[in-house]
Amino acid sequence: MKRNKKHSKKKTERSYSERGRTNYEFIVPESANFDAYYKIQNICPPEEWDAFKKCLQNHLPTTFRITDSKFEAKALRDLIQGQYFKNILNAKKEEGSPNPEPVPLPWYPDNLAWQIQLTRTDIRKSEELMKLHKFLISETESGNISRQEAVSMIPPLALDVKPHHTVLDMCAAPGSKTAQLIEYLHKGNRIPEGMIVANDVSNSRCYMLVHQAMRLSSANILFTNHDASRMPNFMVTSKDGGEEILKFDRILCDVPCSGDGTLRKNADIWPKWTASSGIHIHNVQFRIAKRGCEMLKVGGRLVYSTCSFNPVENEAVVMRLLTEAKNSLKLVDLSSSFPGLKYQKGMKTWTPMWKEMVPYKKFEDVPEKYHSFFRPYMFPPSEEVASGYNIDRCIRILPHHQDTGGFFVAALEKVDNLPWESSKQANNTTAAEADAEDSPSEAVEPAKEPAKKRQRFSGYREDPFVFFTEDEPVWQKIRDYFDLSSDLPVNCLLTRCKEGKKKNIYLTSPKVREIIMKNADRIKIINSGVKTFARCDNKETICPFRIAQEGLYSIFPYVGQKRIVRVTKQDLLLMLSVHNTEKALEIAKLDPKTQEKMKSVGQGSCIIIYDEEPVTESSLHLELVCWIGVVSARPYLHKNEIIHYLRLLGGDTSMFEKLENNRDQDEDGKTESDVTSMECDAVGKNN
Repeated sequence: MKRNKKHSKKKTERSYSERGRTNYEFIVPESANFDAYYKIQNICPPEEWDAFKKCLQNHLPTTFRITDSKFEAKALRDLIQGQYFKNILNAKKEEGSPNPEPVPLPWYPDNLAWQIQLTRTDIRKSEELMKLHKFLISETESGNISRQEAVSMIPPLALDVKPHHTVLDMCAAPGSKTAQLIEYLHKGNRIPEGMIVANDVSNSRCYMLVHQAMRLSSANILFTNHDASRMPNFMVTSKDGGEEILKFDRILCDVPCSGDGTLRKNADIWPKWTASSGIHIHNVQFRIAKRGCEMLKVGGRLVYSTCSFNPVENEAVVMRLLTEAKNSLKLVDLSSSFPGLKYQKGMKTWTPMWKEMVPYKKFEDVPEKYHSFFRPYMFPPSEEVASGYNIDRCIRILPHHQDTGGFFVAALEKVDNLPWESSKQANNTTAAEADAEDSPSEAVEPAKEPAKKRQRFSGYREDPFVFFTEDEPVWQKIRDYFDLSSDLPVNCLLTRCKEGKKKNIYLTSPKVREIIMKNADRIKIINSGVKTFARCDNKETICPFRIAQEGLYSIFPYVGQKRIVRVTKQDLLLMLSVHNTEKALEIAKLDPKTQEKMKSVGQGSCIIIYDEEPVTESSLHLELVCWIGVVSARPYLHKNEIIHYLRLLGGDTSMFEKLENNRDQDEDGKTESDVTSMECDAVGKNN
């Protein structure tokens, strides 16, 4: 009875929250205190204030980016520009409707990010625009595009991630920026040398993060659940065979903030806005950023970002870091990193306030009763000091410049060990070693060091990570059936159950495996690995597993030719066009060469490949999982993936689109808001 009551209460609270979100139209987008505060800060030139304020009172346009790490990224871009932008967005609009002309974000590479001057409300007014809406949702669910606010794309770009980098995303949920980091890590690499640790303090938001990031099917990511300000160290093997602390090449520090840069989509901030918000959250932001700097290697880069306009949350935090670091950190000049991006340079002076809206130029002006809230480091330094630290290298994006949300970004390079890092701490351990509230994960291989006393469990207990060995009972069948190369690191395959039948087999990169094995007793690991093999018991086949489409990108280089079938475009269209509830396509209807190859491959799981000719920048290279039966063959894909490939091939998707039209539009809106309403990680996010 207790559990049912508790569950019922949660359900009621959730329903109330969802109802509350629909009442934004009744919120007046005004705040006299907001106006007074930011006018004193000179957040923008006086002549731009009206444009700044008016823009904040309007809805955001629709923005999305195409997943660059996918083979078909350029082809999908060309399809969107052709079929959807020309045919749909140029459709006749009612008189007085906004101009829907889409434009590429000038600062995002290769025209892979776009902005459309249409709100969600505008899209729902037209049947043609609704097709675009459905298209965006479908492709988002498949991981081929990400619907993300334009300014939210900037911090991952500023991080300048390369395939060999070890990356930490400290406050990663809900995962839109993490998805970007995965793209950059995998640029031209199926299993790159580097890896990403995606962390969040909220256990429930970690699962949202996993869902978002797993759309990109990476074997190089590890999800953890820790307070970012007390992030424990990750131990790895040193060159001499001992242990050392992992120092990261790149760290994204997108901290929780007051979120007033998101006013255009979070209208409930208007009536709750207060000048004291920045004062309250400053120390949390600083502690997270400071811990990030400790975990950064010398020569590495940390990007600090917020979706707030407030200099107390932005320049004040950066100045405090630079001051305490004593020349071991320096701001990176980003002026040439974003061609076409309009922004304002970092502020050298600002004026903190409390709820009474009294401006304080310096700490000495603050009444003693507020000294527990205000601290000297929240105030601006002298102009000489600010200039010496190049505080103007920070960038602040204002909404009215390019019809976006508001954002602040600063990139810091670590040029030396921090003053409080002794040589021992810098190379081995720091004071933030453990988190008493976090629960350890399980691993099957014993740690080399003596077992430590388990910390008290708090939260959900995760399934263990059970890594394969060469003598794994199912491994020989899988290896022989798929003719897998000896280059495949068998010990990077894992399951999440110790006993019984293994349902799914996952693949991680060697570096991810090392971190799991050396830290499972001290780090709370939520998830890792991409599903590569799925159990598919069939009396007609030798191997009880099939290749999973999610893991095909990673496992493909190791699969032998005997289970690979190259097909024609017509073959692929025929196979994709057969609906899941219909009888599978007869092999006899395929090209004779395809029939011959499928006959030699035999029944069971295989890979089909299509290469478009002639080869150009946007020509298609498709790799799909297929199941061959006695007389039929069928791609083993989700519905959204089938629609995606049919679109790319110019096939008929009308049958699937009719089914899509039966979906509740409210559910579509919910799917969208789950991704877009939290991507700045601002309101309601606690560390």
